[in-house]
Amino acid sequence: APAGRRAWRCSINTETAPSASPAGRRSYGWQLHRRLYDWVLHWAETPYGVPALFCLSFAESSFFPIPPDVLLIALALGSSRKSLRFAFWCSVASVLGGLLGYAIGFGPLGFVGQKIAAFYGREDLLVRLQQEFAQRGVLYVFIAGFTPIPYKIFTIAAGMAKMNIGLFVVASAISRSARFFVVAALIRRFGPTIKPFIDRYFNLLCLIFGVLLVGGFVVIKYCY
Repeated sequence: APAGRRAWRCSINTETAPSASPAGRRSYGWQLHRRLYDWVLHWAETPYGVPALFCLSFAESSFFPIPPDVLLIALALGSSRKSLRFAFWCSVASVLGGLLGYAIGFGPLGFVGQKIAAFYGREDLLVRLQQEFAQRGVLYVFIAGFTPIPYKIFTIAAGMAKMNIGLFVVASAISRSARFFVVAALIRRFGPTIKPFIDRYFNLLCLIFGVLLVGGFVVIKYCY
């Protein structure tokens, strides 16, 4: 319900309040991130929540810093019956946005991809990924799509490494859909009560899943 969304936004404002220290108050980066976060959330209170979710999910896959989960959760809390529909549009937009990231890395706009990686402090990661995508590209895209790892860096790296675009789309579609539909299904089933669990543990569980997945591939490679 709208009341649930408002309560969630209030909890976010409390939980993510800036440090009382002068350094915390002066942190321009934090303030910018905070404004973007609030701007994303405010769309849940407007009639344009779904188009905003689509645009946010598209942009986050190639350059935007705020993950679409933020708005997806807010919308799903306001209308849990539509949560799976929200997850569907979020997934479609994310895959399309991933293709934009791929295009940025693939063509003459590769320097743009390097600038984006530099903005997030991931230049070294981008270079390493280009070297390793030939052997593990599908695995990397899948893990980045499902976990909190910055998916945008991997979409750009996939383009730079000239990864098979069909495999890229399949890995992106499966991993992105899995992440968003799990969030939507939890809210649809449990309502606002599941929100603290998602906030605290969902990303951790996704990371654990990613580690286990990589570990499984390592075991298969060296033991069989």
